[in-house]
Amino acid sequence: MYIKAALMLAVGLLASTILLLIHPELQVAALLATAVWGFCRAYYFAFYVIEHYVDGAYRFRGLVDFMRYLLRRRE
Repeated sequence: MYIKAALMLAVGLLASTILLLIHPELQVAALLATAVWGFCRAYYFAFYVIEHYVDGAYRFRGLVDFMRYLLRRRE
């Protein structure tokens, strides 16, 4: 799992670096940082908040399972 986490971090850093090298603008950097922050918060909500504050029976399995969970709650 640690290797997987390190590889995902490397992919994110590489993609961000390439994007900023292609478009070295403050506005692009700010939008990229905002997008990363937003996705991190959504991930946190999808797994930590739901499991610990909304539904204690829900367990982390992945984003597809989270979407199924949301669809089941709407029915």
